[in-house]
Amino acid sequence: MNHDTPLSPRPLHHLSDGRRRVMTAAQLRAHGVSAAEANEHCKPGGPWQQILPGVYLLHPGPPTSEERLHAVLMYAARETSSGVPAQPGGEEELRPPYRDAMITGLAALNLHGFAAVPPLLSLDRIDVLVPRLRRLRSTGCVRVLRTPALPTPQARTGLPVAPVPRALADAVADLADAAAVRRLLTEAVRGGHCEPAAIVRELNQARLLSRPHVVDAVDSLLAEGRAIAEDRLYRMVREYGLPDPVWNVDLRLPGGPHLGGLDAYWPEHAVAVELDTRAPRQDEDALWSEYVRKREHLERLGITVVHITPKKLRDAMEQQATVVRTALMASAERDPAAYVVVLPR
Repeated sequence: MNHDTPLSPRPLHHLSDGRRRVMTAAQLRAHGVSAAEANEHCKPGGPWQQILPGVYLLHPGPPTSEERLHAVLMYAARETSSGVPAQPGGEEELRPPYRDAMITGLAALNLHGFAAVPPLLSLDRIDVLVPRLRRLRSTGCVRVLRTPALPTPQARTGLPVAPVPRALADAVADLADAAAVRRLLTEAVRGGHCEPAAIVRELNQARLLSRPHVVDAVDSLLAEGRAIAEDRLYRMVREYGLPDPVWNVDLRLPGGPHLGGLDAYWPEHAVAVELDTRAPRQDEDALWSEYVRKREHLERLGITVVHITPKKLRDAMEQQATVVRTALMASAERDPAAYVVVLPR
């Protein structure tokens, strides 16, 4: 057998899964198919088509949504030392799949399971995130987005996908419809995909908080996020058998200054819980300083303050209940706290 004879496309037909029906010019060369042969098979009426520069679809019909996603990643991914973009399911399996590229924007949100985004096949454009210094242009169905530092991708249907907060920011950057922005942000929180603070952090880094319709959506998001966190706090107290606190109170010294608001307070134990629902905007440092000042003032008065983030309540509720229970039990061993006035907030 002459090993120098290029393979015809026929031996490629057995590669019928979504990844292998899309191949790069380098991958075709590795199978013995020259550029001239590939171009010949992509002529009108031929069995193949060139879907993106250097990326071929090995059948004549329209691509599936999976094939489009793989094609976008093959176009954008940094090539390995062999000149072939690494991908799962082949000889390159041990290398990172689709190095330095990930799906973001509306396509990524679809892969994360969002209901408020269009179907993949109806998207005219698929956003792909790459490092800032990559020399790559948007073309066809690919829109190239650059970032100084790539986030750690998450695997969805075997594809590298930007985390929800980053994908949201990339999608929102392109949306002028206030209702559409609000739907996306609300689904992210209600669906348990991420916490409001993570979303606001990404929107802030993308400089989107100067847009009024985005700010309005964020205000609704923060209110919704606080309501969800408060509901989890109620559940934690109920499900883990903690004594009932007084909810949503202000503390004052008798005849003296306001000490601050608390989400839950056990007066007989002098233990308080405060939910940290800060939105990381430009004034984050100032707001955090206020949190710390209030906590230190209360602790000087003998009041233990347990600080809980919504993320900890969501991901580790039992652990947070243990922290509160320990603080309540330890109160018997502490000196009595100063007398404070408890007022409804």
